Amino acid sequence: MKVNIETHWKKILKKEFQKPYFHNLVSFVKDEYQQYTCYPKGKDIFRAFNLTPFPDVKVVIIGQDPYHGHGQAHGLCFSVQDGIPKPPSLENIFKAIQQDLGTPVPDSGNLTRWAEQGVLLLNATLTVRAHEAGSHQGQGWETFTNAVISHLSEERENLVFMLWGGYAKRKSTLIDKNKHLVLTSGHPSPLSANRGYWFGHSHFSEANAYLEKYNREKIDW
Repeated sequence: MKVNIETHWKKILKKEFQKPYFHNLVSFVKDEYQQYTCYPKGKDIFRAFNLTPFPDVKVVIIGQDPYHGHGQAHGLCFSVQDGIPKPPSLENIFKAIQQDLGTPVPDSGNLTRWAEQGVLLLNATLTVRAHEAGSHQGQGWETFTNAVISHLSEERENLVFMLWGGYAKRKSTLIDKNKHLVLTSGHPSPLSANRGYWFGHSHFSEANAYLEKYNREKIDW
């Protein structure tokens, strides 16, 4: 099966693309995009991989679903396109960075600049039907993205995994904690943040300290 994805990832994930579940997933996604409005645009489904090739990954942030509102999703978890209001979870991420590093909250919620520095912004499910959260869950995307996490854990060393909220934390079973740094917290959503589960951590400075320890360039958050 031909998948339009960055060449390093294509080689790493070649066996996944040949499995029956992935063929079924592709058929499902094609049908959904033909019958309904879905996000992100087809060309952006694998954008996280295309912006952050396998050898360049330094940090992995795991989301659950793409945004399902018009013009928001563009293939990077938590990120929105320029000119789109920042969703509450993203606002809280930027506030946490401000608390941790003292940097001002940016005007744009576009996280492309993170991806280009080696932050893999990975949603567990890569597509969604407009205005229907979770509508493409359980169709095979989770199997695929779990394989992505496993490959990163097994074939790379000294990565930082940021697992925010219960759903992301469950992915920790796929990660070798002897080789990688795993940072966990509550989800940045208002519900979690207002209960005291989000603010107060220093994930962004911890990630940079870890990267510098292993002679890797830190992220300009």
